[in-house]
Amino acid sequence: MKATAKEVNAELSAFFPKKITEKWVSSSLGKPEFGYDLNASQKAIAEPIWDFLSRGGKRWRPALLLLACEAAGGSRKKAMPFTVIPELVHNGTIMVDDIEDNSTVRRGKPSTHLLFGVDVAVNAGNAMYYIPLKVLINDRKLSAQVKAQIYDIYSVSLLRLSFGQAMDIHWHKGGSNVSEAQYLQMCCYKTGSLARLSAELGAVLGGANPEHVSRFGDFAESIGVAFQIQDDILNLKPEHVEWGKEIGEDIKEGKRSLIVIHALSTVAAQKKNRLLGILNSKEKSDDDVKEAISIIDSAGSIEYAKKVARRLVLSSWNKLEKKLKDSEAKSLLKEFADYMVERSQ
Repeated sequence: MKATAKEVNAELSAFFPKKITEKWVSSSLGKPEFGYDLNASQKAIAEPIWDFLSRGGKRWRPALLLLACEAAGGSRKKAMPFTVIPELVHNGTIMVDDIEDNSTVRRGKPSTHLLFGVDVAVNAGNAMYYIPLKVLINDRKLSAQVKAQIYDIYSVSLLRLSFGQAMDIHWHKGGSNVSEAQYLQMCCYKTGSLARLSAELGAVLGGANPEHVSRFGDFAESIGVAFQIQDDILNLKPEHVEWGKEIGEDIKEGKRSLIVIHALSTVAAQKKNRLLGILNSKEKSDDDVKEAISIIDSAGSIEYAKKVARRLVLSSWNKLEKKLKDSEAKSLLKEFADYMVERSQ
């Protein structure tokens, strides 16, 4: 993943410029009919995007795309330019998500909206949903049929993502009594969608048939859900000081994670009411957050969540591996999934 991240970073730099030029504007937006303010695009799109991208990130979605392509029998080199699609979209969603959650820290630095303003962050985040489509627009080698297939995958993924985010937002405002099944479906939409997009895009580029593309998508979706569950765990109990987010941030936002749902269904009535009171409170002190984490921990909810994540990934892998020929990429896909479940940061 570290090696892939370096390659993806190079691909991002080659694809989207750190400095907006007239040439880039003409080739990407069409030649301006009147005047054009390069400085505005530089300050309000390029700089906030690159400030965010330069903070790093795991780049695991591009890695998943490449592994899926290779496991389907395709070329890693030919798939590499397409890695910018899930990575740019993912970073765009985070930029907007930080505004929706009023998050103050992302990857160890102030959130984009605090540095550049909410208006700039919203627009730049939205731009990252569309900029990567230039990869498809500019590609002259892909057939119209394959392009249409990719567009369909892309469109459905982003639509599912938005509905998953809507569910999450509604819940952490105390809007529903959330079940475990509903939470898992929310994760499938919110976090699983871009994982599915990555794997299905890789599988299509690798020449997989529709049935196999769907299997890759199901497997990737389970990885996305497992990633979210592990993210929820680390949010409460980070294993490294380099976590890069505020500890207990999910509690402060009132999020109904799988951990919280399990704790609410397990602890005694007094603790349940206290946990609900903290989650639904508009103002939460550090002591409140610590108390909530203590209640959750006492219910064994963290270990329960880990078991659910492992079960989901193993089940989807068992269905996919039967469709794949033995290869290094196949072995790495399984190791990749194990890492997503067990990662410590």
